[in-house]
Amino acid sequence: MADTAREDSTRVAGVGRTALLVAAARAIETSRPDAPARDEYAEHFVRAAPGCADWPLRFDQVPDGDADPLWGRLARFFGLRTRVFDGFLLGAAADGCRQVVVLGAGLDTRAYRLPWPDGTTVFEIDQEPVLTFKQSVLNGLGAVPRASRVALTADLRRDWAGALTGAGLDPTRPTAWLAEGLVPYLPPAAELELLATVDAHSAAGSAFGYEVKSGVRPAEQRGFPIYAAVRERLGIDLLALFDAGPRPDSVADLGARGWRTTVHTPFGVAVRDGAGLRPASDDALAANRWILAVRSAGANTAPVHVPA
Repeated sequence: MADTAREDSTRVAGVGRTALLVAAARAIETSRPDAPARDEYAEHFVRAAPGCADWPLRFDQVPDGDADPLWGRLARFFGLRTRVFDGFLLGAAADGCRQVVVLGAGLDTRAYRLPWPDGTTVFEIDQEPVLTFKQSVLNGLGAVPRASRVALTADLRRDWAGALTGAGLDPTRPTAWLAEGLVPYLPPAAELELLATVDAHSAAGSAFGYEVKSGVRPAEQRGFPIYAAVRERLGIDLLALFDAGPRPDSVADLGARGWRTTVHTPFGVAVRDGAGLRPASDDALAANRWILAVRSAGANTAPVHVPA
């Protein structure tokens, strides 16, 4: 028993606390009557991780509700982001993508909770401790994926495409790609390399959803309420994790490669959906952009609409 406990602690130590932060936020959002997205697995990851025992997992456990910058406002942001990318991936699957690649998968459970069409394969790429911890928790729950699931150990700052094609990805078939919260952590050169790799392995009809932060300098935002709350209450310095280099114009880069893109803000989605997330002073969320892109077969330039 002691050996098992040590093994579990070692696995959890390799899981970034940012992944657990997102899982806790998804658990809180799942408990809301108006949940933008539901992830019934999320709370179990947080419960299995040492050091998170005092984190709330339901909205009624957040004393200040939506006024709490961490478990209210930031959690609502993560819930909206989850819904946007859930809908985008399912839309791509409905349009014929039967290959889905989740880059920097973390504690993502879309392979288990979304209603994938028959014949869909979901590839999850992340580092070994993250995938091992996630699999251990899901195995304990008896969870069964709703698509064929392939977990791949790889460092996205290095060559990972060979492992992906070796595991069965067919670049001649349309693929739906997701980099939900990954890109802001990458150096600019690695971001451009990721875009080039996705493009090189995407047939016409492929889709790519990802998030960027636009026009901000991390050093200027240290006092913003969300970042301060995460730093002071959880010990996670998000701004220190974001790469401080000038960001490339990935939307222009994809457009030059033949992708149709649309850019969405969290506040635009919130207004449309009546989600109650509005701009605030010193707003950490004002710079976030959700990019939805589709690789065209021809010159179609119709916009890519954010899914409801």
